[in-house]
Amino acid sequence: MNQQERRALLQTLESRFQKNMPRHKGMSWKAVLERVESSSAALESLQQMESTGGEPDVVGQDKATGQVTFCDCSAESPAGRRSLCYDREALDKRKENKPRGNAVEMAASMGIQLLTEEQYRALQGLGAFDTKTSSWVSTPSDVRSLGGALFCDRRYGKVFVYHNGAESYYAARGFRGALQV
Repeated sequence: MNQQERRALLQTLESRFQKNMPRHKGMSWKAVLERVESSSAALESLQQMESTGGEPDVVGQDKATGQVTFCDCSAESPAGRRSLCYDREALDKRKENKPRGNAVEMAASMGIQLLTEEQYRALQGLGAFDTKTSSWVSTPSDVRSLGGALFCDRRYGKVFVYHNGAESYYAARGFRGALQV
């Protein structure tokens, strides 16, 4: 990322941070900026989150370590991360009509983690997300070993967790990620 792209990203992140203070009460942009600027890998991950439509924003901080958590805060599942099956095993099982990729590997290539169900529910406590789309979430191994995967959305003012075959994919299902800096 060149200096101009870096500046533009940091301006976007700062603007979003300032516009959404309830997501990170008691935190200062200066403290966040210090952490982000100290990690070129974090900047690259944040750029990828942004470029795929995730609209990353700060959603928490570990008081003991100072570590800051960014999460995709786009209203709907990030547009650049939809139509993916869950993981490589699921992608390899598909014989026809394969999707362009899978959520687990795409998240790893971006340097982020799929949200857990707990993180997804915490995010929903900050606003109404995925009211028209859904997002894959990290799936427990006992569910995955049986061929399933979990996804979540918000409908009727409630957060729902569902299951589907891990090889399934839909135009309105993507994934949200988290980044610890």
